[in-house]
Amino acid sequence: MINLLKETKEILKKNNYTLDDVEWFGTSLHYIDKEEFIKLADRKYDNGYGSQEVAENLILVGKDFWLERHEYDGSEWWELKKMPKKPTEKLEVHTLFTEYDDTLENAQNNDTF
Repeated sequence: MINLLKETKEILKKNNYTLDDVEWFGTSLHYIDKEEFIKLADRKYDNGYGSQEVAENLILVGKDFWLERHEYDGSEWWELKKMPKKPTEKLEVHTLFTEYDDTLENAQNNDTF
């Protein structure tokens, strides 16, 4: 059993953020007031294997990051995502398609496309 609010604060802290860094709470369609999120998240749930308990589309969004829910066989957790920075090196491309889950960089060396 784990407390959702405590779990949320811990992953934020691990990544040098706090709840004050979160700009909004909710889903891609609706927002939730911060105070409401804190009140409702202060509850224990079973994050182990079994069935998922926390809404799968719950997100927390900051200026350059977001937290999204992930789940595997009912085991669930927050995953922090950061906005990627634009690379300094340009890739010359002739295809966006790959074979066998390859990378975009490797696909440029493949003459079958």
